[in-house]
Amino acid sequence: MNTKEIAEIRRRFKGEKINIGFIRGCYVNEEGEIITDFSQQLLQMSDDETNEILAIIKKTLSGNLGVNLIDINFTNEQVMSSPEHKLLMTLRDSGLKDDAAVGEFFKKVSESVKLDSSYLILLANDRYDVFKYREDGKREEDSSEVFSYIICSICPIKLTRPALSFKALENAFQNIGTNTVVAPSQLGFMFPAFDDRTANIYNALYYTKDTWGKHNDFLGAIFHVEKPMAPRIQQATFTSILKDTIGEECNLEVVQAVHDQINDIILENKESRENEPPTVNKDTLKVVLKTCGVEEEKVEAFSNEYDQSFGANTEITPSNIMNPKSFEVTTPDVTIKVNPERNDLISTKVINGRKYIMILADEGVEVNGIDINISE
Repeated sequence: MNTKEIAEIRRRFKGEKINIGFIRGCYVNEEGEIITDFSQQLLQMSDDETNEILAIIKKTLSGNLGVNLIDINFTNEQVMSSPEHKLLMTLRDSGLKDDAAVGEFFKKVSESVKLDSSYLILLANDRYDVFKYREDGKREEDSSEVFSYIICSICPIKLTRPALSFKALENAFQNIGTNTVVAPSQLGFMFPAFDDRTANIYNALYYTKDTWGKHNDFLGAIFHVEKPMAPRIQQATFTSILKDTIGEECNLEVVQAVHDQINDIILENKESRENEPPTVNKDTLKVVLKTCGVEEEKVEAFSNEYDQSFGANTEITPSNIMNPKSFEVTTPDVTIKVNPERNDLISTKVINGRKYIMILADEGVEVNGIDINISE
């Protein structure tokens, strides 16, 4: 799915647009035990409660593609005969009314997800009349397809802190004890995917708030697919490869140049208003390193390490390996945060045999909020 398709589904999560009749769910305690399950009609809830629950579920379609939202691809064999795909299809096709399938799904999730608190597993089924639009922008009278999909949200249960409240009508203080609240979704998915504005049963859209890959057991239990490398792991791996293969050439100027060129790729994609997120592969990164003046031998060493760590044909979301919104220089005792667009203000220099980080500071220098002067 691309950003435009995700946005189209997200816009449905309002009381007057959504076609969700009820929510199925279950409560899982800290030990991973299912305590209770439930089915609640939205019509039995107030408008505020309905909007709150829809906002929680909508969170499962938030974040950045390739970072928080990841395409899950099923093989032909899985679609034809695998139990995990069959279960998802049964949930979708029954509109979540198959109690045995729902119970089996809840059991799979509870056995594979471990959070720091108890949590809710929420399941909903929406049926979306997909209309086509003419060249003049006007909508066709009849929908071309009814897109039926399920969405799952896994939400921690949090305890609020005790507090002191003042009741104006009673003219008195009153203690408010702890209470439980449903926190936003930590992980979940949508199935099937909405590709080219139609159902694609060969794909699902997986959501995770965590970027370290802590929920790989959930991926294995529900989709039984090869676990993708988590974004934060991709960043750490890329950093390690760069350092180990370039060696002494891994100086400030090279890191600045790599950062700037990867940032340019991201900006070009954004300015072109592409719905698909940008990606980089091994060849793209080799060109970046050569442009930075890295020796051919070391570029090839980087290429070999890339093959072993990521896979020769693997494409990576550039923001996963280099944060375009951050440029930070650290030593054991000092951290310098720089506007990424002005990393040219930083340089390194050796003076009398000692290594220094140089910062151009002509004006606007403050220390603890106090303007200071720099004299010769």
